[in-house]
Amino acid sequence: MAKNDEVVFGIHAVTALMESAPERFIELWLLKGRDDERLKPIINLSQKYGISVQVAQRKVLDEKSDGEQHQGIVARVQAGKTFNENDLEDIITRTTAKGEQPFFLILDGVTDPHNLGACLRNADSAGVQAIIVPKDNAARLTGTVRKVAVGAAEYVPLVQVTNLSRTMKALQDKGIWIIGTAGETDTCLYDVKLSGPMALVMGAEGKGMRRLTRENCDQLVKLPMAGRVSSLNVSVATGICLFEIVRQRLA
Repeated sequence: MAKNDEVVFGIHAVTALMESAPERFIELWLLKGRDDERLKPIINLSQKYGISVQVAQRKVLDEKSDGEQHQGIVARVQAGKTFNENDLEDIITRTTAKGEQPFFLILDGVTDPHNLGACLRNADSAGVQAIIVPKDNAARLTGTVRKVAVGAAEYVPLVQVTNLSRTMKALQDKGIWIIGTAGETDTCLYDVKLSGPMALVMGAEGKGMRRLTRENCDQLVKLPMAGRVSSLNVSVATGICLFEIVRQRLA
């Protein structure tokens, strides 16, 4: 596989990419013997865009997807655009030009691709305009992430920044309020006003946010935990927090 190529697998991930950027497709492999209704839309799209389709044994697809659950479909595509600090400026400009309030998700140190994929799915559902992550010590946009995100990775930009603290300060300079989640605070998520331009910060499981990230938040909040378990999976907690923001905005 060429250096700038990527592997995408899973029905939702392949479909979303084909609908949004069919020109990136190089090859498409389908599991031999699989011919059901879920694959027909993809086959029709591939014919529409002239994408080469090959039939392969499960072992071949397993190898191409590094043993991940590919659902009988694997594609080789050209690498997509990577987003950085400059793109974030453009996203804010386009958002405000449409009369919308900025709404971002910042993930500090989330390294598990399954968690990143689930967070992308949550973010897309909640209307988040971009997810911001540090370039180092963070999960990247891989085939596994795309599959878990069930298509959301094609619609929510994943912005990689060199210095997360500096990016947070730049957001604050633009009037964006930054809410961080931390178990040690006494302030409950449901007791805080969460309307207006906002960025939600979620830390890594176990370690939480790094010190500088925590210090650059405008306010820290926590989820009320009534049971004996002290924390939630980061993607679950992210979904709860994002939709509390959505609830307040709709109210």
